[in-house]
Amino acid sequence: MEMSRSKMTAKQQKFVKEYLVDLNASQAALRAGYSPKSSPKIGFQLLEKTRIQEAVQAARLRIEKKTDITIEKCLKEYAKIAFLDIEKAFKEDGSLKPISEIPEDIRRAIAGLETSTIRTDDNKIGTLHKIKISDKKGALDSIMRHLGGFDNDKSDDKQLKIIIESSDKVNINKV
Repeated sequence: MEMSRSKMTAKQQKFVKEYLVDLNASQAALRAGYSPKSSPKIGFQLLEKTRIQEAVQAARLRIEKKTDITIEKCLKEYAKIAFLDIEKAFKEDGSLKPISEIPEDIRRAIAGLETSTIRTDDNKIGTLHKIKISDKKGALDSIMRHLGGFDNDKSDDKQLKIIIESSDKVNINKV
């Protein structure tokens, strides 16, 4: 893969580096020094070149290895968020467990925790816990894109369109 990198021009190498920033070919071409007028077309054309694709893939693999962030780890995080059972954060009596007793999967999904004492005059009548769950999905989507985790989505040209018309009727149509 280093061989393909050596065959690239300095601008192409800069394009690969810039493309990995945000995966936007037009912006990467612009930042790599191509003209604003031609950067959308050039960005697209560069991504079609085998040596550019190889360089991008090699860079992604280096990033994956360096950061120890893999597609599998991201998918496991998706699963933790998707199947989050917030009940595990509470005791049987409904009170919030101490943070150290909350399972790690639950703690990792918590973005914020606010605790307030409910009072009437000088009497404490309860405690209110507000738990904000992280929107980690957005960050995970970005990581997955950077690692190429969604590249395989293009293999099936047909998409499913799911329309929910009422709570008891769901239509699924191939588009």
